[in-house]
Amino acid sequence: MRVLIVPFPWKTHVFNLVPLAWSLQTAGHEVRVAGWPELLGAVTGAGLLGAGVGPGESGRERAAGDRRQQRERGAAPPVPAAGAGSLDPLFDVRPGRERLGWEQITRVFEDLVLPQARRSNDSMMQDVVELALEWRPDLVLWGAKAFAGAVAAAAVGAAHARVLYSVDVYSRMREDFLHAKALQPQDDRADGLQEWLTGWVEKYGGVFSEDLVNGQFTIDPLPAAFRPDPRPTTLPMQFVPYNGPSVVPRWLAEPPRAPRVLMTFGDNVNDGPVRSLLPAGRVQEILDSVGDLDIELVLTLPRQAQEELSRVPANTRLVESVPLSEVLPGCSAMVHHGGTWSFGCALRYGVPQLLVSRAFDVPLKLQCLERTGAGLFMKPSDADGPAVREALLRLLGDGTFRANARRLRLEVLAMPAPNEVVRTLEGLVPAHRAVARRGAGAAAR
Repeated sequence: MRVLIVPFPWKTHVFNLVPLAWSLQTAGHEVRVAGWPELLGAVTGAGLLGAGVGPGESGRERAAGDRRQQRERGAAPPVPAAGAGSLDPLFDVRPGRERLGWEQITRVFEDLVLPQARRSNDSMMQDVVELALEWRPDLVLWGAKAFAGAVAAAAVGAAHARVLYSVDVYSRMREDFLHAKALQPQDDRADGLQEWLTGWVEKYGGVFSEDLVNGQFTIDPLPAAFRPDPRPTTLPMQFVPYNGPSVVPRWLAEPPRAPRVLMTFGDNVNDGPVRSLLPAGRVQEILDSVGDLDIELVLTLPRQAQEELSRVPANTRLVESVPLSEVLPGCSAMVHHGGTWSFGCALRYGVPQLLVSRAFDVPLKLQCLERTGAGLFMKPSDADGPAVREALLRLLGDGTFRANARRLRLEVLAMPAPNEVVRTLEGLVPAHRAVARRGAGAAAR
C-alpha cells in the first residue's frame, strides 16, 4: 500500500515518525513524507522520500508569528502553569474528573488550539491535498496537530490515523469542548475548529466529521500509565528512538566513574523557545550548586551557549549533543525540558527524570509521572541552583524513583514494536479506506 506521512512542522516531530516509516518501508510499502522545506533535510537524512509542501517559513518564524498574533489579539497566554488556575480539570488524571466548562474550553480553543492549527496547516493544506490527489495514498499518517493530513485523506478516501507525540491532551480538550457544547443553547454553540476544518474539507468534496480532529484511529507511543483516557481506537506502539545523524563519542565506551546525570534542553533545537527556558546565568548557577556532588554531569549546550559560561565544575562534561539512546542506558537521572524525544527516551531506558518546562502538555505528563513515581517537575522560574540540587539528590538518593522508572521501561518494551504495528495497520486499512471512500463518494454526489 501507499502511505503518506504528514508530520507537524517541527524537526523532532519528524524524528518521532521515522521508526514507523522505516517499518512500513521494510515491509514493502511505499512511503512519502510531506514536510515544510526546512524539514526535508531531516526527512532525506533519515533515508526517506520527501515531498516539499507549504511555505519557506522556519519553525522559529512560525513561533514568532504565533506570539505576534497573540499580542495583536490582546490575548493573555491561555495556559497556566502546572497545578494553577482554571485549567486544573484538564490536567486531572483521576477517574471522574470535572470537565472544563464552556467559557474555559472555548478560550483554550480560540486562543491556543485554533491559531496554532491555522498557522501550521493553512499554508501547506493545498499542497498536501494536491500531493494526495496525485499520488493516491491508501493510508495517511499525520502527526498530532497536522490536520492537513486528515483533510488530504478525506479528499482521496484514504484511511488515516493520528500519531501522538505526548499524552493525548488534544483529544481530552476536544471531548471537554463537545460535552460543554451539547449543554449550550442551540444558537450559542460556536465551534471554530469545526468551522475551519469544514471550510477546507468541503473545498475538496468532503464533509466534516470528528475523525478530522482525532483520526479514524490513533497510534500512541506511551505506556498505559500515560493514557489517562483509554480509547478502543488507540493502537499502542513501542517508543523506538531515532537520534538523527549522530556519532557515538569515545568517552561513552567507559563506565561512568560516578552516577551519571544527563542535563539537556533540546540539543536538536538551537533557537528560540527551548533555549530561552534557562538563560546562561541560571545554567551557571545550577552548575555551581551541583559542582561538589559526586556525580558525572553531562550537559548538552550549543557552542555559543557554552562560551557564555564563566566556569565549569570538574564533575561536568560539556558537549554540543549526544545520542540519547547511547548515553541514557548509563544514566542514573535526567534533567530536561519535557520534549517528546527526551521524555520518551527516559521512559524507554528506565531513567528517573526531572522536567524543567513550561510546555502545554507538561502538566498532564507530570500528573502521570507523579502517579507512576518515576520523576519530578519544576517550573523554569523555580529552577535555580539549590532547587535543582535538591531535586537531583532526591532522584539519586531515593531508590523508589529508579525502581518505578525501570518498571515503566518494562512496560514500554512489552508494547508492540513498529514492525508489529505495521501488520496491524495492514489489517485495518482496507475497512477504514472503504468507509472513507464511501463518505467521499456521498459528498461528491
